[in-house]
Amino acid sequence: MISPARSGRGAKIRGIGLALASVFLIFYAAPAFAGFGHADPGELGLQDPVTPIAREIDFFHNDILLPIIIGVSLFVAALLLIAIFRFNEKANPTPSQLTHHTGLEVAWTVLPVLILVVIAIPSFRLLDHQLIIPPADITVKVTGHQWYWTYEYPPDQGGGFNFDSYIKDPGDLKPGDLRQLVVDNEAVVPINKTVLVQVTASDVIHSFVVQSFGIRIDAVPGRLNQTWFRAEREGVYYGQCSKLCGEDHAYMPIAFRVVSQDEYTAWLAQAKKKFASTTTPVRFAENAAKN
Repeated sequence: MISPARSGRGAKIRGIGLALASVFLIFYAAPAFAGFGHADPGELGLQDPVTPIAREIDFFHNDILLPIIIGVSLFVAALLLIAIFRFNEKANPTPSQLTHHTGLEVAWTVLPVLILVVIAIPSFRLLDHQLIIPPADITVKVTGHQWYWTYEYPPDQGGGFNFDSYIKDPGDLKPGDLRQLVVDNEAVVPINKTVLVQVTASDVIHSFVVQSFGIRIDAVPGRLNQTWFRAEREGVYYGQCSKLCGEDHAYMPIAFRVVSQDEYTAWLAQAKKKFASTTTPVRFAENAAKN
């Protein structure tokens, strides 16, 4: 006959096991709840990737880091439960005097090293793919200001203009617009083209982030950083400055519209006329201070 104490203990263990299994399922299935091009309310996981780098980030997070983290957490939780139930004072009134165990000490030193090696190999490969920029089809220069972005398209690629991109005022929002993400002027790029993004700032440090593209890079006054992406799906993709860059830090969103090559060519022609009168040189913080 099973004693009430043992029955209650088994129920506790089963309850803890079910809770841990639920956590595993929720977090491992998180990408199913991710948004397309922007975050959704209550979203779990990363946004849908639409570039090779973003897919690699997604794989690294969901298929390597999460299983390792969950496995380590479950292993540590199991050790804690064993220690609680097997080695408490009632179950083990005469404690062991063992203080050292060579095999155990080697195991808890070697196993973490092996786990770090398993993480390091795909991590270094991902960094390599992010930092080595392939030959670019299009170059877009982005300058961060307090609190908006300026996009510049070079003349040798059909551009020769730049424009400012501000968050839309609440009164100008249309049905379906995303509050605090929609801008007055979106950056436009063609699908399946390698886009080199050169990033700088005119005043303080900003951070240029578009999650679905898998890009995140600091915009630093007086310095030109660069990253790249190749969008494989048409649509509008949003990001935000992720640096605490001042009073209106939360009100300088990023918006990229990915279109077909024909639509991009037509947009370039329209943009050259629309923004011809707004073309101004980029002013850096130290030059602005002197003037």
